[in-house]
Amino acid sequence: MLLRHRPAPRSLSISHININTLRRPHVPLRCTSVYLANSPTSGRRPLVTRPKLASWRRKPTSTSLSSVTRRPLATAIDDPILQDGIPLSDHLRPHHIPSGNYVQPPSSLPLYHLRAFDPATTLQVKIQDDTAQRSRLTPQGIPGGVDEMMSVFDACLDVNKLERAGLVLERFSSREGLLSYTDLIDLHNQYLRAGIDRALDQPESQWAHSLHTWFEVQIRGKGIPHTPETIACMLKVSLLSARGPRLTRLVTRYLDMLPEESMWSVLDAGILNQQDFGTITGIYRPTSDLAINELDSVVASNQGEEAPLAERLPEDDVKGENKPVPHVLAVPQKGLGLKMLRNVLSFFDQFEGRDMSKLSMDECREIQARLERDCVEAAIQRWREENQALAKMGRSTALSMSGLNSQLYDWQRALEKKLEREFALFDESETREKKTSEDLERCLYAPFMRQSTPARLSAVTIMGVLNTLAQQGADKGISLATLLTHLSKSVEEDIRFQKRQREAKARKAAFRKERLQQTNSPKQPTNSDAPQPIEGPAATQKESHIVEVPTYDKTSWPLLIKTKVGAQLLSALFDAAKLEVIREHPETKRLVSQMQPALARATVHRRGKKVGMIMPNKVLIDLMKREPRGDYLARHLPMLVEPQPWTRFDQGGFLEFPSQLVRIKNGEREQKIYAEAAIQRGDLDQATKGLDVLGRTAWQINKPIFDVMLEAWNSGEKIANIPPLDPKIPVPEEPDPSEDPFARREWLKRVKLAENERSGLHSERCYINFQLDIARAFRDQTFYFPHNMDFRGRAYPIPAYLNHMGADHVRGLLRFAKGKELGQNGLRWLKVQLANVFGYDKASLEEREAFATNHIEDISDSVTNPLTGRQWWLKAEDPWQCLAACFELKAALDCPDPTKYVSHLPVHQDGTCNGLQHYAALGGDRWGAEQVNLLPGDRPADVYSAVADLVKVGIAEDLAGGNFMAKAVDGKITRKVVKQTVMTNVYGVTFIGAKAQVLKQIDAAYPDIESETGVPSPILASYIATKIFKALSTMFRGAHDIQYWLGECAGRVCRALTPEQLSRIVDEGSTASRKANKASRLSTKKPRMNSTAAMEELLNQFRSTIVWTTPLRMPIVQPYRKSANRVIPTCLQDLTLQTPERSDPVNRRKQLQAFPPNFIHSLDASHMLLSALECDELGLSFAAVHDSFWTHAADVDVMNRVLRDAFVRIHSDDVIGRLESEFKARYSGSIYLAKVARNTDIERRIAAFRTKRRVNMREELLEERERQRLLTSSDPAEVQKGLKMVTPASIYEEFSSPELLPSNDEIAEVALGNITSSGSQDGSEGEASSTKPELQPGEDPEKVKGLMDVTHFEATLKKMNVGAAGKSKSTADYVSFWLPLTFPPIPAKGDFDVKELLGSKYFFS
Repeated sequence: MLLRHRPAPRSLSISHININTLRRPHVPLRCTSVYLANSPTSGRRPLVTRPKLASWRRKPTSTSLSSVTRRPLATAIDDPILQDGIPLSDHLRPHHIPSGNYVQPPSSLPLYHLRAFDPATTLQVKIQDDTAQRSRLTPQGIPGGVDEMMSVFDACLDVNKLERAGLVLERFSSREGLLSYTDLIDLHNQYLRAGIDRALDQPESQWAHSLHTWFEVQIRGKGIPHTPETIACMLKVSLLSARGPRLTRLVTRYLDMLPEESMWSVLDAGILNQQDFGTITGIYRPTSDLAINELDSVVASNQGEEAPLAERLPEDDVKGENKPVPHVLAVPQKGLGLKMLRNVLSFFDQFEGRDMSKLSMDECREIQARLERDCVEAAIQRWREENQALAKMGRSTALSMSGLNSQLYDWQRALEKKLEREFALFDESETREKKTSEDLERCLYAPFMRQSTPARLSAVTIMGVLNTLAQQGADKGISLATLLTHLSKSVEEDIRFQKRQREAKARKAAFRKERLQQTNSPKQPTNSDAPQPIEGPAATQKESHIVEVPTYDKTSWPLLIKTKVGAQLLSALFDAAKLEVIREHPETKRLVSQMQPALARATVHRRGKKVGMIMPNKVLIDLMKREPRGDYLARHLPMLVEPQPWTRFDQGGFLEFPSQLVRIKNGEREQKIYAEAAIQRGDLDQATKGLDVLGRTAWQINKPIFDVMLEAWNSGEKIANIPPLDPKIPVPEEPDPSEDPFARREWLKRVKLAENERSGLHSERCYINFQLDIARAFRDQTFYFPHNMDFRGRAYPIPAYLNHMGADHVRGLLRFAKGKELGQNGLRWLKVQLANVFGYDKASLEEREAFATNHIEDISDSVTNPLTGRQWWLKAEDPWQCLAACFELKAALDCPDPTKYVSHLPVHQDGTCNGLQHYAALGGDRWGAEQVNLLPGDRPADVYSAVADLVKVGIAEDLAGGNFMAKAVDGKITRKVVKQTVMTNVYGVTFIGAKAQVLKQIDAAYPDIESETGVPSPILASYIATKIFKALSTMFRGAHDIQYWLGECAGRVCRALTPEQLSRIVDEGSTASRKANKASRLSTKKPRMNSTAAMEELLNQFRSTIVWTTPLRMPIVQPYRKSANRVIPTCLQDLTLQTPERSDPVNRRKQLQAFPPNFIHSLDASHMLLSALECDELGLSFAAVHDSFWTHAADVDVMNRVLRDAFVRIHSDDVIGRLESEFKARYSGSIYLAKVARNTDIERRIAAFRTKRRVNMREELLEERERQRLLTSSDPAEVQKGLKMVTPASIYEEFSSPELLPSNDEIAEVALGNITSSGSQDGSEGEASSTKPELQPGEDPEKVKGLMDVTHFEATLKKMNVGAAGKSKSTADYVSFWLPLTFPPIPAKGDFDVKELLGSKYFFS
């Protein structure tokens, strides 16, 4: 056998080169293989790439491997460049945790028990560097932002526009340092794969030649290290394009570019098939027996592998028997809105009278998948049918009956034709040498629009615009930026959905083809001696909890692309959408029609700025009010099968349409990054399985309630919360023009209020119309609600229109599909449920049971004659739920043995101000715990009444001192006045918000209070709100201290710089110093640093957001940052839009204000999910609405025990201590900007020290970092050196107990007018939306300014004197200096032991 000599070793070894450090600025190694950089077997192996080898060494010998039996190689050892188990292509998409990371070990505990917590293993994402500066658009129309270039590259590959994808790659390569070599070669590999796909579809030797040239010029010529995937691509290209000696040369040349002992790794890329490998082994002759043996082993190891069995899909369509079922009586209205909505749901008509859950699982899943994917095509079909139906009636009939739906088809056809013409211009613009501005615009959005079709784009555009107008309110128009944002989101989601469908179809086709090949191939014996694939690199890499995150996100379109696509589609819609407006001629009285634009553009001035507005035609507004929009309804319906379990961030819930595990807003990447990392590590197992439990709960429509509700609806009268069809809203008479102009202004105001009220009632009725038609469609079905979470972990059903979190009428319509016998205590709990929903929920359980017993006659009458009898059920707080309880209770009592009655009614158990329950447990407040039923008692405690009593005591004290406000409100404080403020205080209600809540109650109860007392009611509301805050801080002293501690921690974190940032500042300082020295040699002027600019630069470096881990190990990331604005020119106008980035500085005030309520939300979410897991383990049906938990009447006692146990498990752990330990681990090594008051000893010492040295804050920061490095050194000499260093921090440490100002003392920066208060923070419940209040007589303006948008705990942190007149505060009353980040001591806990809760029967009741 001929043996070829190995190439001589080169002088440079790459065994210690980390590929991640290879950047474009470094001198690249010629043709370095990325494989070698991380190969565990590389050792000291030299470079093996040989540009030229003698031709004699390429000749095959008689011992060629061509005689080896060929089998498809489905298994090969993992490519070391993919050590994390994720394809290299995914590195530019979602983040990944480096392999070998800490993985949650399997636990022997039940799933509903908490896992041990190690703060050292908490997930951490490094602060993102500043994103690369965007360059200008190239003459070829290639954008300059990295995220934009990557999105264009992906889109070009998807639509087979490889020439433009190549231009993007060339620009990436031309900008040094923009991407790492790893990212670049991955993009090149994607490009080569796409080229192979094109060659397979359209064989062209010229194109294959261009790929060879691309490899030589763009990859090898620029020193980009290749991977085995690259070589596999080039081998495939060679096999497709070359024959004979040329093929031999190409194959041996490319394979010689890999290490001989690993040349078989090209098979792991999935590019070469069995035939390709047979050809290669017949050509290539390795240089050593080692490579031959390895190839033999790999071939043998794959001979025994069998292809997986194909999933058997159902082939028969489901054909149900149609039974005549009465339709919902339509509400008298113009237009064809209800007909359109019913057409959306007409799919269910073929299953009338049949529960589809009785079908096979495959049939049910096929039906569900059809519902999810057919909504756009179904909308076009509905428009077409209605348009054709009206055309058959004749033009005159159409004029009198024409509704919006019939005209939408005309819009769709006109828009489709316009888009077809636009598509025809794409190639022309892309190939034109000298491009106009329109060509450059077209080059940007063309690849993305090509991913869909003109017909589908036109339909999605129309539906997206109309749905946005309906949601945002079309009466006053909508801003262009808002409309573009919603439209582009709809288009992007639809295009991604289509792409996902195409990929799934391609995978199925490829699998069927492979399976056919496997079936036709003879089976070969296996070789047990074949090397087994390595399971991953866990053994070769260290454990790590640092999440590797790419700088640029490719999972969504960049803002520039979204805006360009949305603007182009919207501009086309302006031209295509015409309305047929029919008016009566004033003279002839004949109907005259005219085509008018449906949408118009306008410009308005808001706060001194021009804002582009889209104004709908008034006729369009009227049509939309009459016809509810339901085109996207199918994707928001309940599911007919159990939801998919959550396994990935975007895989779970619906079968086909992608949903997100965590609800995040556009641009907020961090929560997604943390959640994906936690899923990969196994941390979210409990949370996702809890959501799966909620999704598996089966529901049905409560038919008796539906029948009553339908009758009430069709009557057109106001019944319960159903608004009247024709509300009688009085409109004042118009005053005489000669009267006072102020009277006319008041009249116009009242007329506007009346119109708004009427419009609101009509909108509410349209929404209920949606819900009733959905209920009718599902009346015979068993259905499910898939759930996901918000960023705090709170669970929400994904179907938006009909779910158990809806209003009273929706909850009354729903019941459990699975029934359960009442048993011994079920009847009792049914009676308690009735009392609770009636509003009699403050009494003892025995009294509630007696309440139902005493109203048996009323209950019976409510069931027998719900709309014509005494209507007792309408007096309830929740009338529809009360009626449902009446039906269930009467049916049970009519049963010969009530214990055997099978009940489907959900029985609710509600927490007593659940947020305060968690605060009382955290702070150990015994008094507060007693008020929220954490302590056993004979009767349920009422925290709202207790607070009202404390407020009365405070008012009595002021009254004794002659306070005029106390005199005005004496005797007027009730439970209702304080309830909403108490409820929302825990969720961060602002003082202004609390004042608005109290004012609403005062005005409703005492409308003449101002005339009677002479004191304006807003002044009295402020006074009462202050008393409520004081009462709460007295009752929940420990909770008050915890809230303060949380705020202080948040303030320090948000003013901190991480060790990575500090290192970067040092590096930047070194670079700047070198440049300054060079400049000083060239100039006689001495460079001076602008201290103000330097400080501003440091302040913009505060990027540490608040991150913590819930008891269920879910990482929570607060998303509040200060996003920059970017001006994007479009074909409509220049738009100024926010561009959120992970590198944006944090919004410190929002972070501080939101942290306490969000932390409490994360605890109550953990409590709910833990309870769901245990209830599921015990076989209970379980549903939840935040702090209201539902199950069967027979299981309430069991569920109550579960709720108590879960709460005790959470709070038996040191929750705050756990949070502190996590903060210390997460923010270890950080330095924050602290403050100390002026005119103190420490301030004078620091001032004197600074006077002598005269250094800026940046230099002080670097000195403090160096001091900390020395103090933590293992070298005693360096420690001593650090001890001798003097900095402001060392001066501070000399004082035994210096008092720092709270680090969040910055409210003056963000107070009045800077941040709009819109109620509670991010989903906090109950707080009314507040507007800027007008100053009332007697109200101190400075005091109002000081309290504006300031929560109670913020006021405490700032040490505001709420009761005294505000004083102007100098901005120079403190000095700032750098301190190592530490956290204040945890407040002392009270004597309440959470285990005492186990004896409380009113904890949830």
